[in-house]
Amino acid sequence: MENASKALIIAGAILLAILIISLGIMIYQQAAGVVNNNAMTEVEISSFNTRITQYTGTNVRGAQVNALLNQIQQNNVTYQDDTSKQIQVTVSATKWQTGTKPTGAIDGSTAYATANTGATYKVTTKTNTKTGLIDKVTIADAGSN
Repeated sequence: MENASKALIIAGAILLAILIISLGIMIYQQAAGVVNNNAMTEVEISSFNTRITQYTGTNVRGAQVNALLNQIQQNNVTYQDDTSKQIQVTVSATKWQTGTKPTGAIDGSTAYATANTGATYKVTTKTNTKTGLIDKVTIADAGSN
């Protein structure tokens, strides 16, 4: 009888240990899921970047550059509280409408001059190595380096 009671106590202790380990694993997986929800998936990153890369190239028409600037402006307004998704703009083009050229993280608060619709431009992007998101767009005259 003494051996049977010891066997039951050992079996109970083993079941209790398995329950505690399972509970620990479940809590760890839930905590890891919360941390991973802050990061964007590859599909989300690709979708984010595609909205900008569709306007890149060496002979981009002025109307497309203006559409790009509108896209960047909408993006920056949408993600105004998340600086990791803000896109900075640098314009070195000389063929531009008179007025202030867009610069920095353009948003709806500042009016800026637009590209000449008849001119062509070179649009390049820079991707953030940590996030994989485009964070800088440079607009230059076509044919310039």
